Amino acid sequence: MEEGDSAVRRWEDLDNDILVKILQSFDLFELTSGLAQVCSSWRLACSDQLLWKTLDLSVIKSNFIKIPLEPYVYVDCQSDKTLTRLLRIALNLSRGNILTLIFHYNLYVSDDQLTYTAERCPRLKRLVMPAWNRIKKTGICRAIRIWEDLESLTMPSIANPPYVMEEIARNCKNFAELKIMGPCDILFASTLVAFLPNLKVLSVRCTVLSKGALVIILEGLKKLEVLNISHCLITEVPPSSPKRVLTKLDESILEKASRLRKFLTCMSDSCIMCQRTRNDEGLMRWYKYEEDLWKVDEVRSLAI
Repeated sequence: MEEGDSAVRRWEDLDNDILVKILQSFDLFELTSGLAQVCSSWRLACSDQLLWKTLDLSVIKSNFIKIPLEPYVYVDCQSDKTLTRLLRIALNLSRGNILTLIFHYNLYVSDDQLTYTAERCPRLKRLVMPAWNRIKKTGICRAIRIWEDLESLTMPSIANPPYVMEEIARNCKNFAELKIMGPCDILFASTLVAFLPNLKVLSVRCTVLSKGALVIILEGLKKLEVLNISHCLITEVPPSSPKRVLTKLDESILEKASRLRKFLTCMSDSCIMCQRTRNDEGLMRWYKYEEDLWKVDEVRSLAI
């Protein structure tokens, strides 16, 4: 090299650790927009496991309309194709390293998309999927059988919970945390006690919760350490009386909960979230409120 000449550094010659550090500031759309196609070194960096511990799809919603028959939503074909393409690219780049997978509450995944996802991130430990409208029993059970390392699940309330909980009990030996984004009735509570007796953390915040279900949870889940019923609409049906909404927890409930490490409650008339739960009759309409409000949880490990 002659005097005065300077070396020209090429992007593909950039140290991999530095390139990965730069890529960590990129969002999902940027990472999957074709950066990995620039050259072999960029593809290697785009596949680094540091970038793919979490696949956060909570910024994506389906383009859908509600319909009166099952699955009660119709998803636009183009919306489905966009999600499939994004999943294909992200899951190929991740190389099976995803540990946390987050879906938006209005992202309606199909059986085929869920199966494809499960097969390509078998090491998953946390799943946040608040909507199961388009997923059949066989689809979610197939995914759970793959996710043997699953420890934490955020799910909607479903009419027939035993099949899901039994599948988790059979396959996910380290399962410890559950969040239910929907009503928790006596059937749901009884199912938890029957199939997940080792559950340690449970959140049923901002929904309708029967007192009977609460008693079953407190008495039956012997290893439960943390229970979050903040902003719940707690109902009771006394003998020969109409259903009523409790304004405070009685001493018998508080005594049963005293063994817990954390018992998170809020039933205040001045609390905005309590007001919203009451106004929505225990079925929170998250679309009416702040964009990321559904991600909040008083239990830190369940917040997003």
